[in-house]
Parts: sequence; structure tokens; C-alpha cells
Amino acid sequence: MGLMGGMWMARIPAAKAQAHLSDGILGIALFAIPVGLVLGTALAERLVDRVGSTLLVRIFGITSCAATVAPGLAHALPGLMVALFAIGVSGGLLDVAQNAQGVAVEAAYGRPVITSMHAFYSFGAILGSLAGGVLAWAGVVLLPSLAAAGLTGALINGTAGPWLLPKATRITPATGSAPVGPASSSPAPSGSASEPPPAPSGAGATKTPSVTRSQVRRLVLALGVLGICALVGEGAAGDWSAVYLRDNLGTSAGFAALGFAAFSATMTLGRAAGDWLIHRFGVVPVIRACGLTATAGLALALATPVLAVTVAGFTAFGAGLSIVVPQVFAAGGRADAERPGSGLAKVVGLGYAGMSAGPAVIGLVASRIGLHLALFIPVVLAAWIAIAAPALDRAGKQALRRQVQPHVERIAQP
Repeated sequence: MGLMGGMWMARIPAAKAQAHLSDGILGIALFAIPVGLVLGTALAERLVDRVGSTLLVRIFGITSCAATVAPGLAHALPGLMVALFAIGVSGGLLDVAQNAQGVAVEAAYGRPVITSMHAFYSFGAILGSLAGGVLAWAGVVLLPSLAAAGLTGALINGTAGPWLLPKATRITPATGSAPVGPASSSPAPSGSASEPPPAPSGAGATKTPSVTRSQVRRLVLALGVLGICALVGEGAAGDWSAVYLRDNLGTSAGFAALGFAAFSATMTLGRAAGDWLIHRFGVVPVIRACGLTATAGLALALATPVLAVTVAGFTAFGAGLSIVVPQVFAAGGRADAERPGSGLAKVVGLGYAGMSAGPAVIGLVASRIGLHLALFIPVVLAAWIAIAAPALDRAGKQALRRQVQPHVERIAQP
């Protein structure tokens, strides 16, 4: 998914020229992708729980590869918008399905691994962008470039598909709340959760409080807000960091690109190290530290005109945000143990909505008060990540209560 997205972003200028679009019309066309993403996540909400993530990953893995090629066939605005909308819908469905699969794999594996999976997305995006740049420099036209990415992605999906776990009916919460040590017993069967721990019996047994649907909805909303905070920050770095360095600090176009390059590098490295950090320190301390790092990093970048310090600030901003989205998505899959796909899809959909609207809102605010002050919006949102980090722990605890509750009630019967 990262490989294909990186290739497309590198070849956007070629798509603009092929479809004969102005900058303004291109912006309208590009908005079809986030619209499709939000719709795709909404469709995935029921499909993941009904048919399982395995089948959806295999279907929409191939579908998204085919959709990536479609803009190469578009020579006018309507065709390009249809192609980009297809990329968004298939990408939204694939993203929810593969994250649901990742949460199930993490539960069966017995220790945090999902952040490393997201690191491969970032690594793929870097490879796709570099490959797209090389193809553009070599004069390769749009369609063969996108076809190369689509074919590569299809081969990867076809190879990986048979290794996916069967449909999981439950997702254990263990990896989301505290450090998880190596399993001392034999692993649970693939795709299924471990049996809950035995509950105390007898007169002294304490009934585990049940989790209501309203509690689940509030938790999903809290996780969705965390996703919005992180993805608005990612979108702001992608859309506005170079503009800020070029227009506000007066750098060259080449130097202006260093801000996002540094952000992307630490985003990838942070995700590569994220699982070890979660395993060692627990999810809430790590996410709280990430929020504080992101807040301090972007605030530092905006507080000084010294270019090296500003780039260092964007570097810290990327490191701070790197682990947040994978853990928020995983917590969304654990928030509702009865319908993990529903909780995950809602959290992903809210996050995508924030990623789509956030940079536009920053631009609108910047037109009134200036970009320098407008970029303090993601500073405030990063601070909220540090404040609201305990929501990720509550996701695991609620899922555990839902699994233990029936056993406690059965044992408590006279």
C-alpha cells in the first residue's frame, strides 16, 4: 500500500499534465481520494466482521493494485476523479481489513508487532516515491509507471495472501495495555484468542462489571479523536512544512523539502522501534511520551528562525507521531470485542476525515492569521495525544471485561 501510494504521489505532476488540469482543478480532483477513503472505511465496518479480514485483504489488495493503474488511463478531469475515487474506496477497505488482520496476528503472536507493520508502510512509501522520481527523471510516461507499481503490489499480495490467519472471532487485549512478556505456555491456535483466566469462585467472588454499548461508543469516539489529532499532524507536515520553510523562513525549494524528509525518516524509524518500546514500557507511557515529543518538536520548529533548529523540530515531530496511529488503530480493533471490525473502521474513518480536512482547515486559518500561527493547531492536537493516552489502555481493559464476564457469571451461579 505504501509502495503504490508513494509512486502515485511522485507522479501527480504527470497526471496533471496528462489530464490538462490547472492547480485549482487538480486540487478538486485529488479530494476524490479522501472521500473514497472515508466511504471505504464505512463499507469495511460490517464486511470485516461478516466475512473476515483474510478474504477482504486478498480481494482488496488486488483491487487496490488495479485501481492504482487507473489514473494512467485518465485524460480528462472526470476520468481522473473516478480513478482517484476508486483508489480511495479500495484503499479504505484494504486499510481496515489489514489492520484487523494485524491485530489478530498480534494477539496470536503474544507481543506487540503492529507498529512494525506500519513501519513497512512508511518504508514502502519511501521506495515508491524514489522509484517514481527515477521514472519521472528517465522520462517514463504515467501509465507504465503506475502499472509497474500495481504489478509489484499484486505480486506481493498474491505471495502474502496464503500466509494470512483465518477469520478471528475474538481479539485479545493483552498487547494494548501493558508490556507483554514471552508466553510460558503453548501459543493459542492461529486466528483465535486465548481462553480467559479462571475467575474466582465461591461466596467471595467479585462480579466483573459489564461493558455497555454506550461505554464502547464513548471509547471509540475517544480513540477516533486521538486518530484525528495524529493524522492532522501528519497531513500538516506533508502539506505545509515545505511551504513554511520556503515562504516564512525564506529557504530555497531544495532546503524546504528537508523538513518533510526529516519528518518521514523519523516516522519510519520510530515505527520500527515502536513495538520494542511498547513491550518494554507499556502503551500509555510510550504514547504519552510521543505526544509530548511531538508537541515540543513542532513548537520548537515554530519558535525560531534558525533553519537547522526548525528542521530538528520537524524531525522530533515525526518521531513523536510515529507510533500513535498504529496503536490507536489497534486499540480501535480491541475496543469492541464483539465487533472488532466495527470499532476499527470507525476509528480509521474518523482519522481519515481528520487527515482530509485538517490541512484544509490549517490553510483557511492561515489565510486569516498567517501560516506561522495556524501551525500551532497541530501543536495543540499533539498535546491532547499526551493527555488522552490512557484511552488506549481502556480499550484493552474493556475487551478483557467482555471476555471474562460470561465466565464470571456462570461460576457465580448457585
